[in-house]
Amino acid sequence: MKFIHRLGYYLGGFSIGLIFLAFFLSGKRASCDYGPDARVLKNIGLKQLQYAENVEAMMNSNVIDSTIISMILKQGDVNFSESNTKLETCKIYVVEKTVEDKEIALTVENCEQIATVKNISIK
Repeated sequence: MKFIHRLGYYLGGFSIGLIFLAFFLSGKRASCDYGPDARVLKNIGLKQLQYAENVEAMMNSNVIDSTIISMILKQGDVNFSESNTKLETCKIYVVEKTVEDKEIALTVENCEQIATVKNISIK
């Protein structure tokens, strides 16, 4: 069999596989959280979220909204150089995202059962 025929069969099967994946698995809740940022954000998102007193005061004075905080915790970037991941019990992560021309950084303490937003920095 010539190379061009083998290539044609390969590309045909590959395209059928892509179509199968696109139509049959598009509605599934499958995720590919293999990067370090995605793994940390998914881990924080699975836990009960609490807010420190200063964060609650900022939320009550309408400086920031809880929906913005949850959006940052889903779509933000983890700054590992400012985070403290060497702790034994609760690791501390800094999650950053630009929202409405403001750079917002959340300091999150990630424990076994609870994730606590400790501080918010808006620049």
